[in-house]
Amino acid sequence: MIAQLDYKRAPQEYLQWEATQPLRYGYIDGDVYAMTGRTIPHNQIAVNLIALFKPHLRGKQCKVLGSDAKVGISDRGPFHYPDLSVTCDPRDRFARYYIRYPCLIVEVLSDSTEGFDRGDKFRHYRQIETLQEYVLISPSRQSVECYRLNSHGRWELFSYTSDGEDARSTRIEWTSIGITCTFDDIYEDVEFIDRPPH
Repeated sequence: MIAQLDYKRAPQEYLQWEATQPLRYGYIDGDVYAMTGRTIPHNQIAVNLIALFKPHLRGKQCKVLGSDAKVGISDRGPFHYPDLSVTCDPRDRFARYYIRYPCLIVEVLSDSTEGFDRGDKFRHYRQIETLQEYVLISPSRQSVECYRLNSHGRWELFSYTSDGEDARSTRIEWTSIGITCTFDDIYEDVEFIDRPPH
């Protein structure tokens, strides 16, 4: 999220207007926000996860969606563009402009949006009745934070890092879709560098 437009829109007006725009825009309480571009590592992580999840979910009536797919908290918003979402709910089967019932949402963190992803955006996502997992992934080091809804309706944090001797054998669970993976799966082809990027 980078720039807020200087006038408010009703939800349906926003949806109609955004469908004609060359850029993606989020929507919160009438305010419209232009979405930022992503780094190559950011994009690579999302592509790796889509490549992992899609074959696993094939034939299970689930949609694996990338960063161009909107999630609506309600039909009146807010509307966000997560880096990855999965919905297995039949109410989203014929969705065209946004989904409403994801079981999994993934955000790859960036310096400009990390606070928003951890704060207001997660607060919005927690209002989704079907959401079971919200996952934050660092593009600059091997770190995955999974917020998982427990049987008591509370969100629990499961933190995975590649620090320590057992990093190679660490299994990262995605209980909402019934799959596990490793850091190598998530970070395949991602290069961590300390020099200035180009």
